[in-house]
Amino acid sequence: MKTNAELLTERKERIRKAVALEKPDRTPLVYMADSFCARHMGVPMADFCSSLKASSKVMLDSTKALGEVDGLDFAFVPAPFFPLGFLTHIKMPGKELPPDSLWQLDERELMTVEDYDTILNKGWRPFEADFLSKRLGIDLPAIMEEVMGIPEMVKNFEEAGYVVYSPLVINLVNEKLSGGRSMPRFIGDLRRCPDKVTAVLDLIQEDVLQEVRQQIKATNSTYVFISPARGASEFFSPKLWERFVWKYLKQIADMIIEEGAVVNFHIDSNWERDLDFFKSFPKGRCVFETDGATDIYKVKEAIGDQMCIKGDVPAGLLALGTPDEVHSYCTRLIKDMGPGFILSAGCTIPANARIENVKAMIAAVN
Repeated sequence: MKTNAELLTERKERIRKAVALEKPDRTPLVYMADSFCARHMGVPMADFCSSLKASSKVMLDSTKALGEVDGLDFAFVPAPFFPLGFLTHIKMPGKELPPDSLWQLDERELMTVEDYDTILNKGWRPFEADFLSKRLGIDLPAIMEEVMGIPEMVKNFEEAGYVVYSPLVINLVNEKLSGGRSMPRFIGDLRRCPDKVTAVLDLIQEDVLQEVRQQIKATNSTYVFISPARGASEFFSPKLWERFVWKYLKQIADMIIEEGAVVNFHIDSNWERDLDFFKSFPKGRCVFETDGATDIYKVKEAIGDQMCIKGDVPAGLLALGTPDEVHSYCTRLIKDMGPGFILSAGCTIPANARIENVKAMIAAVN
């Protein structure tokens, strides 16, 4: 019987080979799972979300109970960080919501057009700190104190033999403005004052590039998870998408690659129109992770010979399908996608996924 240390080494190598478009011993299974773990372990969402440490323990217990999993995207529930990434309120279980409810982003227009001038005059970091504290009521010191415990959470997973795939997670810069302004207002700003929005995004990007570069060095991250969810092709005209999304996505991806890490593009919504843009990245240095809205077969056709594909078992199938249906879907993906593939849920395993369906997904790779 293999030790946990041996399993961890084996799983890391399996993932590495898939990302490098080499042939692993079998297809790796790495997924995002947070709320599902709470339901799986019978833990109320309010307790699960009470701290990063509490959520991490539940997620590790769930993973151990499921068995032959290579890794999870994160070692803790990311919900408490959503206000930092999207500059918007979040309703949490046991506080604004019933104790066993899912958290919900409560997007409103909290940032004004005038704030663009404030950012340009005072700088992004001073504005962000003031905004989080005064308009969102975020206790940044408390969050930063919890963040200090993340290395220990990662260590706990690794000691149990599981890979924590993406300890370093970042949002694209336009996520912040589109959340703080609200998506409709932000889209309007791209028409009303495009040059000012560009200047603000450039300023934010400068800080983010510097910060992420430092974090990669400090954490020695192998894979960096970047979520450009609000930048999907289906939300923008080609001209606006290239100027306000692709420009910033490519800049930060190029920097991550330059620092020696792999970019994991966590692609929500439909990006089929612009798949060819991803051909500009070097072979074997990126992962394209689709939630199912972007047809995984079109991804394979467009860039499958250049980057690893991750996905894309639908949430609806995991919640409402049968184990046979899940297993059949997964085995077909494994066969059709080939070596450069990591099996995963589409975005995340939903809270209401049937346990037997998640086990069927796991069985498909073993």
